[in-house]
Amino acid sequence: MSKPPLTKRLAERQTGGSAQPLRGAAAAGLVPQSRLSGPIPWVIAIMIALVVIAAAGGLALSNLASNARADLSGAVTVQIVEADSETRAKKAAAAAEILANHSIVSALRVVPEDELGAMLEPWLGDGAGSQDLPIPALIDVQLTGASSEDQVARLQAALNEAVPGSRVDAQSDWLQPVYSALSALQYLALALIVLLGFACAAAVWLAARSSLANHRDTVEIIHLLGGSDAQVTRIFQRSVVRDAAFGSVVGLGLGVLAVWLLGRQFSALDSGMVAGGGLGWSDWAIIAAIPLVGIGLALLTGRITILMALRRML
Repeated sequence: MSKPPLTKRLAERQTGGSAQPLRGAAAAGLVPQSRLSGPIPWVIAIMIALVVIAAAGGLALSNLASNARADLSGAVTVQIVEADSETRAKKAAAAAEILANHSIVSALRVVPEDELGAMLEPWLGDGAGSQDLPIPALIDVQLTGASSEDQVARLQAALNEAVPGSRVDAQSDWLQPVYSALSALQYLALALIVLLGFACAAAVWLAARSSLANHRDTVEIIHLLGGSDAQVTRIFQRSVVRDAAFGSVVGLGLGVLAVWLLGRQFSALDSGMVAGGGLGWSDWAIIAAIPLVGIGLALLTGRITILMALRRML
């Protein structure tokens, strides 16, 4: 039976003189290298693409929550419930005058009834603008600082005597359930990223073990000829890094394309709140670093897997 090509090359390396160190391209040539024909590069590409989408979603939700909190931190709404439209208008004017002279109020605006009717029309239909349906008067108030329970109580006390039936609410309180939901979605995105990282490491682990098992005879011959575990590990690492690099770059491209398409869909909503979830340069820098993290994870996983397998072989 003829010798395998690798065995023949190793024999020629030894019989031709002193043994040469196994490193670099010469070391990689000792083991037949697949040309991205296996499934692992494409599995890594899919996982990196999913990580990019999850990371972009988590960053967008973080920006959305931060911008909403910043915009509404000092915002307060005064609601005046009154059935009679003339009395309601007088109370709104009186409340606006009291608030304008208050020390903690920096700006205010009485919301016109037409604007309130337009806001309620999607839910109430044409009856939203009818005089038969009394709509509370609303006053948007901006405080000099962030709103607190004490400041809301001070404004409520100032209005109670002159404007009975008024109610003061911090706008951030209305969105507290929304903030909680956004936080839950961010944790979900983080959990998905961690799970995908474990899945990527598992794929590399299986691929490295399979490759080492397929070339077990070759590894034993290298050991017999004086090769060390570190030299053998470097040979297989080159294949792992190449596959991970290819899959990471392809996955980054697919993920960025998906994020761009989703961004166009959300921008078409023309919503001020959704616009607050746009990605900045720092967010894109984090996304661009995902392939590097993926390559590093694959390199570390492959190295540990190969070293552990080599120790069991000895």
